[in-house]
Amino acid sequence: MTRCIVTFNRVTADGYFAAPDGTLGWVVQDDALDQEAGASASASPGSGTILFGRRTYDFFEGFWRQFDDDRSAPVPNPHRPGQSSQELRAMADFINDATKVVFSSTREDVSWRNSRLLRQLDPHEIEAMKNEPGPDMLVFGSGSIVTQLTAHGLIDEYQFVVSPILIGSGRPLLGDLSASLQLNLLEAKAYPTGNVKLRYERLAAGPAS
Repeated sequence: MTRCIVTFNRVTADGYFAAPDGTLGWVVQDDALDQEAGASASASPGSGTILFGRRTYDFFEGFWRQFDDDRSAPVPNPHRPGQSSQELRAMADFINDATKVVFSSTREDVSWRNSRLLRQLDPHEIEAMKNEPGPDMLVFGSGSIVTQLTAHGLIDEYQFVVSPILIGSGRPLLGDLSASLQLNLLEAKAYPTGNVKLRYERLAAGPAS
């Protein structure tokens, strides 16, 4: 059975996934979303695979790697300083245990556990990875990688958490695409915080690579 690639991103109501400087200070914290993510991480079979662009990999390594050695240590909420939760502990364990594939032409090497460095995104190599046994692959952030994977029709599900905030300018998740892509809505779930989770599946195959 072919593995799917699922991308997850928080986005502002005006369509940005990061502020102009790449920060996420605008994220509207949501305990219910953290609980869902923690439950999903705890229930995930195997170690999983996460695909990264270089910027997102650097950010994740800087935050999550520090919680790898002591599995009993609390993990602070990156969006609510001073607070921690079991759900974030589960997320830290999942991310540290996962196979992490980072696409970068500038990094010299990678030392974070279970990491693999690839100089460029080869769609044929990604197809081969999808045909390997294991759970679905995930992409967090990584706008350039999401754009490339989308262009080659390799993302199977798009998950967005739309935050009730406008920031006016920032980094859009997707760059220029040569063709539009039809999506099918799988789920729309609103939260008391005003966040809305949207899940879409890809309907049509992307352009041939």
